[in-house]
Amino acid sequence: MKCARPHIATAAASIKVNKASRCPASEDDRSHPLKHQTDQRDHSVEALLGQLVSVAFHGTAYGMILYVISVGLSVTMGLMGFANLAHGVFAMAGGYVMLSMMNAYGLPFPLALAIAFVAVALGSIVLERLLYARLYAAGELAQVLFTIGLILMSIAVARLIYGTLQQPVNLPDYMKGQFHLLGRDFPAYRVIVILFSLTLVMLLWFGVERTRWGAMLRAAVDNRAMAQSIGINTSKLFTLTFALGSGLAAIGGGMGAELIAIQPTYPFEHLVFFLIVVAIGGMGTLRGPFVAALLIGVTDTACKYWLPQFGAFFIYAATIAILLWRPAGLFGKAA
Repeated sequence: MKCARPHIATAAASIKVNKASRCPASEDDRSHPLKHQTDQRDHSVEALLGQLVSVAFHGTAYGMILYVISVGLSVTMGLMGFANLAHGVFAMAGGYVMLSMMNAYGLPFPLALAIAFVAVALGSIVLERLLYARLYAAGELAQVLFTIGLILMSIAVARLIYGTLQQPVNLPDYMKGQFHLLGRDFPAYRVIVILFSLTLVMLLWFGVERTRWGAMLRAAVDNRAMAQSIGINTSKLFTLTFALGSGLAAIGGGMGAELIAIQPTYPFEHLVFFLIVVAIGGMGTLRGPFVAALLIGVTDTACKYWLPQFGAFFIYAATIAILLWRPAGLFGKAA
């Protein structure tokens, strides 16, 4: 599995401090060594603060995409108990559908993203009814082998249709500029990613906590047998939840196509990070994956910038430590 991701190079480039733009010290400054040292220290502190802000910003954008993709996996695994390693396939499919709508038909970004959500959600309903539902009662090994086979099939289909290269992303003009805030420039694309993802988070929270469907979902996650005994159609609930989770993955894949390149090996390359978000955050929750995704996004960006030689070592080490401490994740319920 490749550790480097496309968003790291872009983020690192924007973090670099332009030393050449600093004004040279005046003659008076050079004649006062103490003042010159103070100025140098101030510049160093300012540069470090700039790097910290940039790392936090780019890491947050990456983490939000991880969350949008992974939250559906968290809920479906907590609800169905199904080891769905093929969740990244839906993110890849969403990315391909969105980019095809934009590049081949010239549709605007928001409309193409909406079409990707609907197409993948509907396709996932067919898969859930025809294939996934038959394996709910099967062992975890059968589920793992099935979903790995689904990944391999999707990779072959993607290569056949789109080739082996990553797909170009033609962002609209309003996503290409910079937002100037508090004396700093932030890429408009990443600002929109963060704001859009936060909007999704609030809508998800409202849907789960304040609607009848959310009440049934929470009841089924807590105790499926009890939910069935009070008349909740868990089969229908499974299908709708699976479709929503797959559709969210499609939105994450499309919205994050500039950060996580859409290519045939996408489901395998990023599978571990999707699973880590769920494992650290805890299955069946919304809050857990949100916190975990932000921690992973910021930590991964910081490590790739300051300690690139270690790759994702610190992410994996932290995952092991957290799971040894809390096997059910930070917000998961112990079995």
